[in-house]
Amino acid sequence: MVKAANPRRRLILVRHGETEGQSSIRYHGRTDVPLSELGRAQLRAVRDTLRQHHQLAKFDRVFSSPLIRATEGARLVGGESSEIVTIEEFAEVHFGLFEGLTADEIRERFPEDFARWNADRLAPGYTYPGGESRAEFLARVDRGSDKMLALWNLANPVVDDCALLVAHRGVIRQIVRRLAGASPIVELGSIQILIDDGSWRPAALDLIDHLARV
Repeated sequence: MVKAANPRRRLILVRHGETEGQSSIRYHGRTDVPLSELGRAQLRAVRDTLRQHHQLAKFDRVFSSPLIRATEGARLVGGESSEIVTIEEFAEVHFGLFEGLTADEIRERFPEDFARWNADRLAPGYTYPGGESRAEFLARVDRGSDKMLALWNLANPVVDDCALLVAHRGVIRQIVRRLAGASPIVELGSIQILIDDGSWRPAALDLIDHLARV
């Protein structure tokens, strides 16, 4: 794994907001749905709280998943003038037959697959029916993490720089787990802050107070 060379770096990880397809209740995964007006308001609240409470009005690098709900969120949080670097490996897991469905709809349409999913979803060998395996997904995200850190190191060999990543729950959880050994919940519009002071550690996890104002 590529480590950030600078011991004073901050990585801000933000989950995209609510989408037009109700990402709060539906498993969209690779389905490329845009943010809803609520989702845009959630990401503007993220931007404001980062500026007002964390003194983060500008980022040295802005990274994003390639899916529109993340790239649009990265633009809202990072600013219109930001150069957004999309990392293909940071697309959300492919839910296969479950794409676009709620848990209740999955249980009704695919009862056997639903039962297997509930029993085995965290097992490395579990594969979404018609979709991606958990092992494939985690390996992909790890490759993306290495790519992101390598690009960041190349672009900013200076102190006190800060990068933003806007992505998806599964992606963010794996990055935080791999870099800092923590397992945040990662709600829509939530903020995670990691600091590299020799090794990565969480400075703040699951920040959501800003969403109460939306």
